[in-house]
Amino acid sequence: MILNISNITKSFGDKTILKDVSFGINEHEMVALIGNNGTGKTTLLNIIMGKEHADSGDIFLKKDAKIAYLPQVITFEDDRTIYEEALDVFSSLIAEEKTLRDMEDGMSSLSGDELNKYMDVYHQKMDSFVNNRGLTYKNEINATLSGLKFLGGDMDRKVSSLSGGEKTRLLLALILLQKPDIILLDEPTNHLDMDSIAFLEKELLSLNCAALIISHDRYFLNKVVKKVAWINNGSILSYSGNYDDFIVKRDAYVLAKMREYNKEQAYIKKQEEVIALLRSFNREKSIKRAESRVKQLDRRAAVEKVNVETTEMNLSFSINKESGMDVLSIDNLFFDYNDNKILEGVSLEIKKGERIALIGANGTGKSTFLKLINRELRPVSGEINYGTNVEISYFDQNAKVLDDNDTIFESIQNSYPDMTNTEIRNMLGSFSFRDDDVFKKISTLSGGERSRVILSKLMLSKGNLLILDEPTNHLDMTSKEILEEAINNFEGTVLYVSHDRYFINKTATKVVELKGGHFTQYIGNYDYYLLKSSEQNSGSKSSDAPSLVKDEPTKNNLDYLSQKKEKAEKQKREKDIKKIEEKIEALENKKVLIEESMNKPETTSNSAKLNELCSELNDINLEIDELMNKWEELES
Repeated sequence: MILNISNITKSFGDKTILKDVSFGINEHEMVALIGNNGTGKTTLLNIIMGKEHADSGDIFLKKDAKIAYLPQVITFEDDRTIYEEALDVFSSLIAEEKTLRDMEDGMSSLSGDELNKYMDVYHQKMDSFVNNRGLTYKNEINATLSGLKFLGGDMDRKVSSLSGGEKTRLLLALILLQKPDIILLDEPTNHLDMDSIAFLEKELLSLNCAALIISHDRYFLNKVVKKVAWINNGSILSYSGNYDDFIVKRDAYVLAKMREYNKEQAYIKKQEEVIALLRSFNREKSIKRAESRVKQLDRRAAVEKVNVETTEMNLSFSINKESGMDVLSIDNLFFDYNDNKILEGVSLEIKKGERIALIGANGTGKSTFLKLINRELRPVSGEINYGTNVEISYFDQNAKVLDDNDTIFESIQNSYPDMTNTEIRNMLGSFSFRDDDVFKKISTLSGGERSRVILSKLMLSKGNLLILDEPTNHLDMTSKEILEEAINNFEGTVLYVSHDRYFINKTATKVVELKGGHFTQYIGNYDYYLLKSSEQNSGSKSSDAPSLVKDEPTKNNLDYLSQKKEKAEKQKREKDIKKIEEKIEALENKKVLIEESMNKPETTSNSAKLNELCSELNDINLEIDELMNKWEELES
């Protein structure tokens, strides 16, 4: 095991984030750290790195193991160039290289045994240099920087001039070049386009190191991890497999725990009913039996209710009116920006009901194209024709639809003045903004909170053409799933830009790739795009045969018969219990009549009649006892 986390507890004020968290990571094992926003994932990484202190618990790292960390917020202390930063990773190797060059210069003045000894030392140093990547490190630097979109002209750029996203890519490159034994990655795919993410996946798998990864990129996690650690309510559970495997196992776990809890609650309720009924008989034996059952319940181990932390977001898109079948027709569209050709004669037909994903590398013009559709920009030439009754609702990744000076409540009220205060509060409550949260300033909101406000406004707009620019940015996994379902159930048309490959797989009916100013269209989701684009790149002509999918296992007939038999037995048992209860009630009523008759003056003076009633009462008590035994047996 390379990293062991033992009983870590961490609180902020009176809120405990992590409670006795324990799990381990084996060598070469890549683990995803999953949990909703605010559950303590980043806090745990900071504790492992010593940037924060745990209230209790221990972190054990294997001796001499090299660890590297990619945080979300990155700073570089010096002001070197990008290439100088990369060279610094190999500073000891560069020093070895200089020593070798110096030794080579000194060989000419030596001879004989002195030269032989000198050459032995030289060859040892050369072997060490070669084994430590001395002959390849410059090629590795160029390949890694290039894979993360730092091209030739970028190498001399000062690190201080880089944007936040560029700094993330640079630190990621430096970590990959270091080849550490374990890497901690906090949202590594943020600011990466699809090509860079694919490069990162390939590099991580080739490193054969251990990793602990926080990411909302579900497609990425499916590619690289073989284990998932799930933080929920401060505790942690581990599952083998990738993200999709985790979802299946987590849901099965939650369902099993819910069934166990519900079964326990049903048992307790039934026992309480039995106890109440036994006490109602008001007989010594019945009261003792009731007390015995109370003690059994008290000794019984409690089954805790499983609570899954989720982001509540009741999102559904509706439309004011239907559009025509022809929603948009884009014909020979050109657009330049600062003499840079962005779109070069692109054409696209969008039909009602389509869900189109626009993909491409960063800077290719995807957001620009959406702004042209939304009339925020004017094309140099070409036509955009809108179909009958088309109404656009636009999600802007830069949140320009929000005013930082507004509160959340005011943002909705200003856009929809006809809504009552109660309607606004109820709507915001469905997006997890409750009580005083609605009076938070937009400027103080996190990225995820801003996205939820924009989505709430988008839902209220009721346009029949949704144009979405990176809608899943800042959303946690639960919110992404809710958005996916809302889009798939939408009666209108959707055009969106996204780097979220999992999201595209779940929602797209067509993928349009923007590359070199031109469109290439693929009818299908992201996996279909990958298949067809790789065929085109390799020049192969594979048929459009559907991919093989494993059939879901059908229910075993024996299980079905067993369940059917069990159900029939349960119904019979419940019917028998009801009959016994009715008999007991009838006998108890008969006892009351006999006891009343025994107390009458004419009976007390008639010994023969009294003996007859006593004998009958005794028979009834015996029969009740026998029925009670059967009843308790069936109840158990």
